[in-house]
Amino acid sequence: MRVAVIVAAAGVGRRMGTELPKTYLPLAGRPILAHTLAVLEAAAEVHEAAVVVHPRDLDYCREQVIAPFGFAKVRHLAAGGKERQDSVRKALEALRRGPAPDLILVHDGVRPLVTVELIRRVIDGATEHGAVIPTLPAQDTVKRVNARGEVVETLDRRELRLVQTPQGFRADLLFRAFDEAHRRGFYGTDEASLVEALGVPVVVVPGSPANIKVTTPEDLLLAEALLAVREKRDDAGRPGI
Repeated sequence: MRVAVIVAAAGVGRRMGTELPKTYLPLAGRPILAHTLAVLEAAAEVHEAAVVVHPRDLDYCREQVIAPFGFAKVRHLAAGGKERQDSVRKALEALRRGPAPDLILVHDGVRPLVTVELIRRVIDGATEHGAVIPTLPAQDTVKRVNARGEVVETLDRRELRLVQTPQGFRADLLFRAFDEAHRRGFYGTDEASLVEALGVPVVVVPGSPANIKVTTPEDLLLAEALLAVREKRDDAGRPGI
C-alpha cells in the first residue's frame, strides 16, 4: 500500500506578527516545518510527501528546509493557492502525475509535534473506513451565539470533537471529493468536509493533546515546552541514561 502525505504550509501567519512566515520560525533551533517533515521522514508507512507553500517561498523552502535536512520523501514542492483548499488541490494534481497512492493524508505544516504513532493510527483508520480524522473531546462548555453576542443554545459537548490533522482518506475518494467541490464551487472548512459533502461517512480516531497547531506566539512557546518534555522523556528511556 502506497501512502502519500500532503503538507499544507502556504499560510502567511499574520497572528504571529513576524515578517518571517510562521512555517519557518525557529523551534528548538530548526524551522517549524522541518520538525513536521522529520516525523514524516521517520514514518516507514509514508512513501512520499507533497509540500505546498506560498508561491514566493518556493526557493526559500527548498534551500532552507528541504535541502539542509535531506528530506528524501518530499517529492513535490508546489505553490499554494488563494485558499487552503486551493493549495491542497494543487498538491493533489502533483500526486496525480506520479505513482498512484492508495491513501492520502493531509497535514498542517505548523503541527510539528505530530507523532509517528498518530500517523499510523490515521493510516490504519483510513485503510479500514476510507476517511478518518483525529479528534479530541471538547473539555469546555460550548455555546452557540447570534450576531448580537447572545447565547442561543448550549451544545452537548459529548457530541463535540476538536479536529486535528493529519486527516486520512482513500486516494480515489479524496480525488473525487475535490473534483466535485471544484465543480460546484464549494469550499469546506477542512478536507473531511468535502468528503462529507459526498454523503460519505467520516470516522474519528483519537488525536493527541500535544499535536497543537502553532498559530500565535503563545503556541510557539507551548510547542517549545512540549518538545523539551518529549526530548527529556526520550533521553530518559535510552539505555545507559
